[in-house]
Amino acid sequence: MEIKKNLTPAPKAKPADESKLGFGHVFTDHMLIMPYDTGKGWHDPEIVPYGNISISPAAMCLHYGQTVFEGMKAYRTADNKIQLFRPEENFKRLNKSNERLVIPELPVDLAMQCLRELLEVDKDWVPTLDGTSLYIRPFIVAVDPFLGVRPGDQYLFMIVLSPSGAYYASGLNPVSIYVEDKYVRAVRGGMGFAKTGGNYAASLHSQDDAHKLNYSQVLWLDGVEQKYIEEVGAMNIFFVIDGEVVTPSLDAGSILGGITRKSTVELCKSWGMKVSERRISIQEVADAYDAGKLQEVFGTGTAAVISPVGHLKWGDKVMEINNNEIGPISQKIYDTLTGIQWGKVEDTFGWTVEL
Repeated sequence: MEIKKNLTPAPKAKPADESKLGFGHVFTDHMLIMPYDTGKGWHDPEIVPYGNISISPAAMCLHYGQTVFEGMKAYRTADNKIQLFRPEENFKRLNKSNERLVIPELPVDLAMQCLRELLEVDKDWVPTLDGTSLYIRPFIVAVDPFLGVRPGDQYLFMIVLSPSGAYYASGLNPVSIYVEDKYVRAVRGGMGFAKTGGNYAASLHSQDDAHKLNYSQVLWLDGVEQKYIEEVGAMNIFFVIDGEVVTPSLDAGSILGGITRKSTVELCKSWGMKVSERRISIQEVADAYDAGKLQEVFGTGTAAVISPVGHLKWGDKVMEINNNEIGPISQKIYDTLTGIQWGKVEDTFGWTVEL
C-alpha cells in the first residue's frame, strides 16, 4: 500500500542532552495515521507532522474504551545501524487485543510497512547515547461519532515515536513492589491479556496507594481468590526459587503475554535452566522466602527490559530480596537482551530486524 508523506517544513530541535530524555515526554517530528471504514478496510496511510488530531466529542473511544495499543523500541547500534526487537510479535499481539475488543485485524505486513516508513523519515531521532532508544507507540481507537454501545465502524491506527532514556529513574537498581490484596485488575474471561486502556485505568488507584507507601509498582493477584500471582502493572514477573525460574502461566487469559517475558523464557531454556510457567501463589513465594530459597525476583517488559525487585511487601510482611541487589540471573538476562537489542551480542535467535 502506498504511504503518502506530508513532511513538516520546520523540524524541531532534538534534545541536546540525551542523558535527560526520561520516558514518554519528547516526541519526534512525524507520526503515522491510517483510517479504517467498514466496507473499505484500512486505507490511505499517511505520515504527517506530529500534532493534535481532531475527533468528535462523541467518538466511541472516549466513552466506551474501544482502544488498543502496543509498545516497542528502535535501537541504534555502535556501527550506526537502526534495529528493532521482535516487532512482528508486537503486531501479532496487537491483533489478539483487536480480536478481544472487536477491532478489525491489522495485517502484520501492513503494520510493518507503516512502521518502517515512519522510522525511515524520523531515523535521526533514534538517540545515540548508550542505554537510550526510540520508543514506538502504535495504537488504534474507535472514532465513530455515536453514543450507542456497539463495536465501531470507523477507526484510526496511529504510530507516535518518543526518544527515551531509562524507564525508571533508578536505572537497574532494584525496585520495591507492593502486593495488592484489595483491588483486582483482571479476571478469567476478561481483558487481562489484551493491551487496552481499561486495564491500566483499573490499576491507577492501587498504583497511587503504592506510591504513598514509597513502593514503585503493584503486584496483582488473581481476580477470584486473590491468591495466585499474575503480573506487575508495567511488567511480567519472575521468581528464582531454589534454582528454578518461575513465572505465572498465561492460561487464565488474565495476564499480558509480554514479548520480553517470552524472550526471557526462551533465553533461560537455551541456557539449560529449569523454567516453569505455572500458577504460583503469593503464599508459596513467602514460604520460599522464609526458607531461604527465594533467590531473585525480577520483572520483564519492553520499557524497562529487566527490573530487579529488591523489596516485596505483602500485608505486614516485607521481604528483602537478595540483599536488595540485582541477582546473577537477572543481570545475565539483562546483559544478553540489551546486548542483542543494541547489537553488542550476537543474535542467534533471529530476533532483531534491521531498518
